[in-house]
Amino acid sequence: MVKVSRKAHFNAAHRLYNPEWSFEKNDAVFGKCNNPRYHGHNYDLIVSVEGEIDPVTGYVMDMKVLKDLIKEHVEDKFDHKNLNEDVPDFKNLNPTAENIVVVIWKKLRPHIDKNKNLEVVLYETPRNFVTYSG
Repeated sequence: MVKVSRKAHFNAAHRLYNPEWSFEKNDAVFGKCNNPRYHGHNYDLIVSVEGEIDPVTGYVMDMKVLKDLIKEHVEDKFDHKNLNEDVPDFKNLNPTAENIVVVIWKKLRPHIDKNKNLEVVLYETPRNFVTYSG
């Protein structure tokens, strides 16, 4: 098995809060991330596909195809958006890094060969990142 990876980037704003809680409880749990005026991140994304090398092409997956999938299903949908207000996936889902990475994986998974493993790593900051592989 060989793993190939493509790195991407997007900027987005969000607010972490639970609408069923008071402002005080949200503030205690989410701190600065509970800012009612939102805050933003420069997200870095690494999408990896793992599988057997195709003996005809020599590829695990055509990286141009992977690049285009990331652009269409992630960058075009999330870049320079307010995740809470502009992205339907987060209408009723708190846009934590954990939830964002799962949403991204679910957007990409139908477009990746079922015989290949998909892993998504999302860096919210240079020191905070999450990984999801289904």
